Amino acid sequence: MKFTNTPFKITLFLVLSLLHFSGFSQSKKQQELEERRRELTREIQQIGVLLFEGKKEQKSVLSVVEDLDFKIRVRKNLISVTNQQANLLTREINSNQIQISKLRVRLKSLKDEYAKMIVKSYKSRSDQSKLMFLLSSTNFQQAYKRLQYIKQYADYQKLQAELIKSETAQIQQLNIDLVAQKKSKQKLILENRKAKSILDQERSQQNVLISDIKNNLSKFTAQLKIKQRESDKIDREIKKIIREAIAASNKKAGKSSKSKVFSLTPEQKILAANFTSNKGKLPWPVASGVVKLRYGNNPSPIDRSLTIKSNGVRIATNKGEEVRAVFEGVVQGIMTPKNGNNTIMVRHGNYITVYKNLSKFYVQKGDKVKTKQVIGQVITNKASGETILSFGIYKDSATQNPSQWIYRL
Repeated sequence: MKFTNTPFKITLFLVLSLLHFSGFSQSKKQQELEERRRELTREIQQIGVLLFEGKKEQKSVLSVVEDLDFKIRVRKNLISVTNQQANLLTREINSNQIQISKLRVRLKSLKDEYAKMIVKSYKSRSDQSKLMFLLSSTNFQQAYKRLQYIKQYADYQKLQAELIKSETAQIQQLNIDLVAQKKSKQKLILENRKAKSILDQERSQQNVLISDIKNNLSKFTAQLKIKQRESDKIDREIKKIIREAIAASNKKAGKSSKSKVFSLTPEQKILAANFTSNKGKLPWPVASGVVKLRYGNNPSPIDRSLTIKSNGVRIATNKGEEVRAVFEGVVQGIMTPKNGNNTIMVRHGNYITVYKNLSKFYVQKGDKVKTKQVIGQVITNKASGETILSFGIYKDSATQNPSQWIYRL
């Protein structure tokens, strides 16, 4: 029988590589889930600080219900992610247990085979026996083959010993991993129980408030409609300014003023291209905050038959928080309506970013701004104590979803 250690080395390498890759893949998924869980935990902490701490006495029932609804949604996401982590750990634990069983069977087989080889080697251990085995060859070719056989057999013994050592180490490591995974799973289960308990409390609090609201639902529904009309009015003004800017750009370029897209200069084309290339990587318009209202149509937590339309996002932030331009550009316009909601619009080629609900301006129309340059300050609502920035993005006169443009919004 001819032995060669090359196939065994290749097999050993492939087995170890596959085990490593499988573990790496699962570990990477766990890391992603853990990162998401930490983000949600931080977001819940921020919600508590930005929307609830020191504001309970000031806030209206309507605001409290909206904020609780927001907090509940985030906590549900946290529970869901934690469940995913626990389920993945369960699969990893089961996989490791199966792998340990297979490795133990394989290890026993290797040890038995190795023991037989050691016995055989012991019986023919003398150098004289090996020499006689070579000298009894009928020709030089046979002697050479026998010499190769002796060498390969010795190499095979070493390889078997390496395999035993390697698989023993694998079992030990898998057992260590198993203990750690079981502890992690138990920790996640306990955290989820705590999160669910808090969620139940928040739901109960919300239900009590909603019950009070239902006694006078028409009043609160009217308030929501007024807020939506005010928001829609500002959005119409913003679109009007954008359309006027589009018409002016086309007139200057000698094109039809009826065009619905900007006519860009070579410099503006470069700026627009740079803005586009940074999609998903733009910085937040505030240094710290949480997204309270998403882009698009959002169901009202007060009256589910009502829809809150948002052309951008509403970010709850700290009192006195400064507003930053998310990209370099030129201040297209500044709005100061009678009902507040002061607004800055910054143009980036054929893109415009909008910053609403400001108390102060640090720029003027026509000013050039840089990325992250402070352009204003968010106003704090005296009635609710909340500091909310409304932020939007337009391409020509069409709204964009800011979450697709701002990094991890």
